[in-house]
Amino acid sequence: MGTTGERKADHLRICLDQDVQSGGDPGWSGYRFDHQALPEIAFDAVDPATTLLGRPLAWPFLVGAMTGGADRLGRLNERLAVAAEAYQCGMVLGSLRPALEDPSVVSSYDVRAVAPGLPLLLGNVGAAQLSPPGIESRVVALCVRLRLDGIVVHLNPLQEAIQSEGDGDWRGLAGRIADLKAALAREGLALGVKEVGSGFSPATARWIGTLRPALVETAGTGGTSWARVEGLRSSDTARRRAGETFASWGHPSAESLATLRARAPGVPVVASGGMRTGLDLARAIRLGAAAGAMALPLLRAAAEGGTAVEALLHALRLELRVAMFATGSRTLDDLRRAPMRDPSGMRVPFARGRTP
Repeated sequence: MGTTGERKADHLRICLDQDVQSGGDPGWSGYRFDHQALPEIAFDAVDPATTLLGRPLAWPFLVGAMTGGADRLGRLNERLAVAAEAYQCGMVLGSLRPALEDPSVVSSYDVRAVAPGLPLLLGNVGAAQLSPPGIESRVVALCVRLRLDGIVVHLNPLQEAIQSEGDGDWRGLAGRIADLKAALAREGLALGVKEVGSGFSPATARWIGTLRPALVETAGTGGTSWARVEGLRSSDTARRRAGETFASWGHPSAESLATLRARAPGVPVVASGGMRTGLDLARAIRLGAAAGAMALPLLRAAAEGGTAVEALLHALRLELRVAMFATGSRTLDDLRRAPMRDPSGMRVPFARGRTP
């Protein structure tokens, strides 16, 4: 296993064994739905089905990007994929960088082999890995090999700055992301963009609005802190300190969602970062998200084995449906019009039009 694969194994070990939460408040719990004591609908009729990137999903959820690049990581991916297929939600694979560097590990990402009925499967690659000339064709070829629906480019400058092997040269990457979008489009594949735990500022959200990716994932503060992960991984005292200093750096997830909705209208937003319940997912949908995503709790469930992943997905979907029923919402469009109050007690305005 090469250096990148070893690093991914380190990430897995730290995420499973240590506290890697940012410590910040993602903001979801500050929002409160009006309870409908007389909802006038049947619970069995509550249907959270939706479409994302033209793919039908039984509910608006993605198994978040986590892992890949080694035998054990491949087994975890298979467990996650089988569960996602059973619950008809989407999945995003962990960083494909190991597979781009070492073809022998491609099989650890080949989850279509065990879950051919996954309705939506996306890959994931770091923006900093897009610098080499011709990388677009290699990424597209890997998408075709793994039968992916597209690629999500993750933006992680903070993590790269703290990581001892990190890529610190981010010049010209906006153009490289645009080039990858064009290359994917020629093959009918989608491009997404995500932050990995620090969220989006208004300026970067405006760039998203100009780029017009197929989707954007918020991943603000409140969930896993990759600054903390890299600090815990390092033997260098200064880097370990920096990991803690910047553990909660950035924009809370709910704030990042609002910023993207305002500055990149029409781009479907996947809400993530500290999402832990189906009620959090319902809140995010009401705030304008097209779907939600979760990574760390599902990774730990996959490591536990058995039916732990399926049990967690079942609980999350049930909680979403309960929130819908208790607001009198039969569909997600109804939920987007459900009365809600913000942390100050003020009414949250309804999102204009249907969220893509």
